Amino acid sequence: MVTGLEILLLVLVLAALIGATTIIQTVRPFIVNAVVGLIVLFLAQAVFGLSVAITPIALAIVAIGGFPGSLLVILLSMFGIAFVP
Repeated sequence: MVTGLEILLLVLVLAALIGATTIIQTVRPFIVNAVVGLIVLFLAQAVFGLSVAITPIALAIVAIGGFPGSLLVILLSMFGIAFVP
């Protein structure tokens, strides 16, 4: 026999599952953007030999900005404005 407590727990688990799915779908583009930006920054250093100082601020700009953020960090480093090793 199913009790009221079991039904309540089932409803809570379903609500948590739907909430987690919604959060993951919302955050996924930001995660992809950050990974692409970090790959571009790594390739700029490994393949093209550009020297960029990896600081927490540079990583935050690349993680938030993605590809455009990584281009900004690379350009600032190339012109000697910021992130110069």
